[in-house]
Amino acid sequence: MEVRPSYFTPYRPTDPARARGALLLVPLFFFVGCASNSGVVPIGKDTYMVSRQAASGFSGSGNLKADALREANQYCASLNKSLQVVSTQEATPPYILGNFPKAEVQFMCLGGKDGR
Repeated sequence: MEVRPSYFTPYRPTDPARARGALLLVPLFFFVGCASNSGVVPIGKDTYMVSRQAASGFSGSGNLKADALREANQYCASLNKSLQVVSTQEATPPYILGNFPKAEVQFMCLGGKDGR
């Protein structure tokens, strides 16, 4: 009777097939579980962009947009300026094949003399 190794048995470093399998799964976990946050990116004079993307399609975009607006507001406050939202964009469902919930906010940081 031949005994085949089960995938539920402990990892043995002497088994090369299992080592290759484990090495292939590690990058997959990093790729699948990563959310994307751009941080504040300058796109023009006193104009910036912040984007947020969820790691999967199971979360809504409402929190992403709120987080992006919060980060934009904090950035402008750090410059002692006020936030002026130029535009917002959100990904539309269905959230499949990499089209995960995403929110992008373009904004300006305006001071007291900037009366736009």
